[in-house]
Amino acid sequence: MQRLGDFRLPPFFNYPPYFTLQPVRETREKQVQLWKDLILDYCRSQKIYIISLEEDFPLFSNPKIERSLSHEAKEVFLAALVNEGRAEWMDKGHKKCLILWLRIQDWANYILNFVKDNGLEDNVMTVEEIRSGIETRGTELAGIDRGVLMRALKLLEQKGKAAIFKGSSADDEDAKENPAL
Repeated sequence: MQRLGDFRLPPFFNYPPYFTLQPVRETREKQVQLWKDLILDYCRSQKIYIISLEEDFPLFSNPKIERSLSHEAKEVFLAALVNEGRAEWMDKGHKKCLILWLRIQDWANYILNFVKDNGLEDNVMTVEEIRSGIETRGTELAGIDRGVLMRALKLLEQKGKAAIFKGSSADDEDAKENPAL
């Protein structure tokens, strides 16, 4: 089994036709599903949130079989993730894509469960503590993209499950989870 760092690549990664958009609809649907799953799994395991179509991305080429995805194929696979709510284009030109290996609602639920499981109800934590604090080491929250985290916290705030306190600068924000979780 081929690996990319500590990530185990699926068998199709060594099959050259999967690096070319397939013309037959059923085959392409299977191809797109395999690539969507691979992109989400890889990004989650490596904590990657942004894929730029203008920069090299390790999954999009396989030197072992001398194959790379075309720009069109990359855009098709990422657009399929966007259509499912698992990614968002960050610009109108579709050059950068935010990968949501957990949807915003799922991140919000993860945060709630994390708070409950760790007895942090009614505690105030800075956004940076959530992203890189001792409590979150080894969890999905460690290193979370700031924009994704803020969107999840705002969703919790809208539901009355958290409060966000603004500091004196954009980097100075705190979140308090509602004790009535």
